[in-house]
Amino acid sequence: ASEFEALCKASLPKGSSTVSYKKNHGQQQEPISKAEILFRSYWRRTWIIGLWLTICFALFTWKFIQYSHRAAFQVMGYCLSTAKGAAETLKFNMALILLPVCRNTITWLRNNPGLNCVIPFNDNINFHKVIAGGIVIGIILHGGTHLACDFPRISGSDRSVFRQTIAANFGYQQPSYFQILSTTEVASGIAMVVLMMIAFPLATKWPRRQSPSLPKSVRKVTGYNTFWYSHHLFVPVYALLIVHSMFLFLTDNLVEKTTWMYIAIPVLLYAGERITRAIRSGFSEVEILKVSLYPGKVLSLKLQKPKGFRHKSGMYIFIQCPQISPFEWHPFSLTCGPEDDYLSVHIKTLGDWSCQLYSLFEEAILTGLKQYPKIYIDGPYGASSQDHIKYDIVIMVGLGIGITPFVSILKDIATRLKKSSINHAACGEGSLEKIPLKAYLYWVTREQSSFNWFTDVMKEIADPNQKQAVVEVFNFLTSVYQEGDARSALITIIQSLYQAKYGIDIVSRTPVSMNSIKLGVFYCGPMTLARELEKLCTKFSTKTSTIFVFHKENY
Repeated sequence: ASEFEALCKASLPKGSSTVSYKKNHGQQQEPISKAEILFRSYWRRTWIIGLWLTICFALFTWKFIQYSHRAAFQVMGYCLSTAKGAAETLKFNMALILLPVCRNTITWLRNNPGLNCVIPFNDNINFHKVIAGGIVIGIILHGGTHLACDFPRISGSDRSVFRQTIAANFGYQQPSYFQILSTTEVASGIAMVVLMMIAFPLATKWPRRQSPSLPKSVRKVTGYNTFWYSHHLFVPVYALLIVHSMFLFLTDNLVEKTTWMYIAIPVLLYAGERITRAIRSGFSEVEILKVSLYPGKVLSLKLQKPKGFRHKSGMYIFIQCPQISPFEWHPFSLTCGPEDDYLSVHIKTLGDWSCQLYSLFEEAILTGLKQYPKIYIDGPYGASSQDHIKYDIVIMVGLGIGITPFVSILKDIATRLKKSSINHAACGEGSLEKIPLKAYLYWVTREQSSFNWFTDVMKEIADPNQKQAVVEVFNFLTSVYQEGDARSALITIIQSLYQAKYGIDIVSRTPVSMNSIKLGVFYCGPMTLARELEKLCTKFSTKTSTIFVFHKENY
């Protein structure tokens, strides 16, 4: 990290002096160790993953030991115990995987400060993917062990051992391997695996985003639409799961057929969410107040705010255009402030759906149509940017259209500054609403025309900000898709942050007195640069007592 320190010190203006952070007793505070920084950054994720792994291990061990004492163990041995242990984890994970995508519930829960402090709600989609990985492992252990070990041992076991142990479960007739495969429980299990083998690969990053690295023939049948529709194969999968669990050939005891107990509440919760969403969105056709087309194929929609619609800065909504598809809903960050009497979004054409939406509105504008395509909305939903209120100093880094979640935050700050000024002038007291001491926005884009997207917003923010200088906006024009240039931009950002850490104000270049603080760093953009910025935050957090807490937008 020495090269970073040299770069940062070189960026300080001549004649400036750094100010060391002091504890209350006046001694210089020691830099925080990397281990402590990593603990502070990841402890919430760690305990959740640790708890999940502990539960999975406990369930596997419980069933493994239980079936090691069953009569069927004499025929199939530890293959049976392994398959049944894996089956128990599958029940748990098939129930759990629905919870991270119950967006209404998560949005409601994250409003609880106590829960939000210990549960990483911002990682709900990542946890959803982790659980999916656990399901894949469970399928390999459960299905693979049955097919490769248990079933051959049943069909090939000694007849006397078979009669003394599990013959009653098969009508006292020893089945062949293919007869076992034709049973309801096995056929339903194989059908589930086939459906999952279709849905799981199509949900990964490369097929979902039609990566150029994929063969052209594969790209034709992949993309977001394919992901969206194939992901709904979970409906027949859960139906087959119930069938599979009710026709177990090693037990007739209903008490042991517990799959429905695992999945009942999560399925009902998820179904309730989808019904609520369908009903709410059905009444949420919104009037389009203004449409703007910007360079770079960016569509700006100003929408009438539905009655009773309340949101916080940093939230997002889902948008549907029935003229394109009655089933597809896509998330977009709100670019309006909570106090605005309208809703606004900025949509960049990055996929099939957004390209079609842009074309529809472009055609409507060029042909002078009086009526725009219908738009339905659903939301609002919580996002990581909401956590900006936890910090006195906020740093926001947006790459390209990734600036959108931060626009609403800046507008919110501007509105609070206005209220603060009015309250101060009226009664000599500041606003009770929390306003950050500093908010820095770093916008990295490869096209200068991109700065036109939010010209009006920036002017609106600038007016109440002139006297108090709370908000600082820095624009970087660079070829962000070249890793070297992007890294240079991020290093430049960190250089400025390093000055702030050592008590040098970025604007005035004068020393300021600050105690140990935490700064919230919020990022929206490609994952590759997210990892880079997170590493830089960790490195520079170890330099002084100031901690850079990294957050990334996940939809």
